[in-house]
Amino acid sequence: MTALLLVHAFPLDARMWDEQVTALSGDAQVLAPSLPGFGGTPPTGDVLSMDAAADFLAAELDRAGVDRAVVAGCSIGGYIAFAMWRRHRDRITGLGLIDTRAEADDEEGRGRRLAAAELVLARGTDAVADNPPPLLSANAPDELWARVKSIIRDQPPEAIAAASLGMAGRPDSRELLAGIDVPTLVAVGSDDTLTPPELSRMMAAEIPESELAVFEGAGHLSNLEAPRPFLDALRRLLGRVG
Repeated sequence: MTALLLVHAFPLDARMWDEQVTALSGDAQVLAPSLPGFGGTPPTGDVLSMDAAADFLAAELDRAGVDRAVVAGCSIGGYIAFAMWRRHRDRITGLGLIDTRAEADDEEGRGRRLAAAELVLARGTDAVADNPPPLLSANAPDELWARVKSIIRDQPPEAIAAASLGMAGRPDSRELLAGIDVPTLVAVGSDDTLTPPELSRMMAAEIPESELAVFEGAGHLSNLEAPRPFLDALRRLLGRVG
C-alpha cells in the first residue's frame, strides 16, 4: 500500500488533516504527525529549521516502518517538503506542494517573521489566535474560524516562535523545481492571499510531472475549505504514484 505523509500548516497541528486521514485510510497508509513543539510533540530547540523538521519526519517514517512515501505539505509543510527533497529524496515517491511557495522570504518577510516570534513570546499564543493571519478566505464560516483558532490556541508560544524563526531562515527552493522527477501535485486555494495562485502556477510550470489544482473560493488552508476537491486531487496523486 502506498504511504502518504501529511505535513501540517503553521501555526496549527496535525488535526487539520483529520478529514483526509479518515477518508484516505483505505487508499494509503496515512501518517500525519505534528511537527516538533506542536500538538504535544516535544520541541527540538529555540529554532525549528526546515532541515531539522525534515529529519524529524524521516525519523517518523522509520518509526512507522515506511521506506518511501508521498510527502504532501501545506504552507510550512511545503517548505519542509522541499527540505526533505534535499536531504531524503530517496524516501519520496511523490510530492504535494499545497498553498506554499518555493521562494525564500525577502528582508521584509524575514522581519515580519522575527517580529511575530517576539510578539508570541512576549504575549503568548492568544496574540496569534486573536489576530491570526489570513489562513481562510474572506467568506469562511465562523465555525471554521473557531476550529482553526482553537487549534492555534493549543500550541505553545515557544513552538510558534521557533517555527517563525525557522521559516525566516529557510533557503530559496526554486532551483529544485526543474529537477523534481516524481509525480507532484501543486495545489492552492483561489483566494489564498498568503501564497497566491500565481506562485503555484509558476511552480507547476517548472516541475516536469506536476498537476496544478486550484480550489475555487478556498483560502490558505484549502483542505479545510474545499475538502472534497482537495481529497479528489490527493487521490489522483496517489493514483499516479501507485
